Amino acid sequence: MKAVAVYPGKPNSIHLEELPKPSVDNVPNGRGVLVKVIRVGVDGTDKEINAAEYGAAPPGYDFMVTGHESFGRVEAVGPNVQGLAVGDYVTATVRRPGSSIYDLIGTNDMTTDATYYERGINLLHGYLAEYYVDDQEYIIKVPASLSKVGVLLEPTSIVEKAIEQAYECQRRLKVWRPTRAAVVGAGTLGLLATMALRLRGLEVTTLARTPPPTTHSQLVEALGARYQSTRELPLLQAAEKYGPFDLMVEATGASSVVFEAMEALGRDGALVMTGISGGNRALDGVAGDRILLGFVLGNKVAVGSVNANRTHFERGVLDFAMAEATYPGWLERLLTHPVQGLDNYAEMIRLLTEEHDAIKVYVEVGT
Repeated sequence: MKAVAVYPGKPNSIHLEELPKPSVDNVPNGRGVLVKVIRVGVDGTDKEINAAEYGAAPPGYDFMVTGHESFGRVEAVGPNVQGLAVGDYVTATVRRPGSSIYDLIGTNDMTTDATYYERGINLLHGYLAEYYVDDQEYIIKVPASLSKVGVLLEPTSIVEKAIEQAYECQRRLKVWRPTRAAVVGAGTLGLLATMALRLRGLEVTTLARTPPPTTHSQLVEALGARYQSTRELPLLQAAEKYGPFDLMVEATGASSVVFEAMEALGRDGALVMTGISGGNRALDGVAGDRILLGFVLGNKVAVGSVNANRTHFERGVLDFAMAEATYPGWLERLLTHPVQGLDNYAEMIRLLTEEHDAIKVYVEVGT
């Protein structure tokens, strides 16, 4: 079968590989699920892996199949698989267990191991292939009614975990009823976070640099949220005008923005950071003393959130069903840039690199 792969550590090495078609017998104890891949979403992670910024090949290989945002259909199941049948639409989680206690209880996303295993990212082959096989533990069924947007479930799982982390942190307050939220960044994650928070009934302000009107601003406003350009109104001033913000989700990966968000956060508020910066910038002009004072006197909390586990994918399915009923067709509008077939991997990388207005680039692998 065909697969798109890179040689980790070698820049711009993306290429096609030929691999044997997997079998349910590759998974022990009769728990294997063979999936025919339909679509794979790609993002900055895939671009950065192709640029050799990180990633490692699985043991025994000098290459790694890329792609971690999967959507497909079950083609075969092992004899001990329950709850899944041939023909079911499915997605799959990304991280696999290590050795920490958190891995042992099914929260692989919270591992304390220095070495982690993620399909298409580190030490495991990904989903950008014609087929994959995995244990049923990592496969999530997707209703047929959501088949057009199922490829968005992996990034949505990141958002679901981030929001869950905020609510878990805020159990310290005994009673926490957030009413105003801010999402910093209007890319795929920022838009999905806006959707998830609106579905929870919060007033949401989504902040991004580009002045409206843009496709992103229109998508935000279609949810009944507010879009604000930080070039027209800086983050701190936006917090004064539209806040106080009880909950903030950062989805930019810009460290300077994180410190602004820490200062803009309201009293007793929670800031969840989901972006990652690959640089080593040291920031001048950060109001460190003021930020520290605000956090201590305001009982604020900031938490980092990475990856997701099965429960977050399942919550994503529920939110998708609610979104389709509340904002019909909104999710499908995020799928802006399709790439036809695995052979067009060069076009996939070009879109990720050059099309800065793209919301979601995805590869149509099968039918």
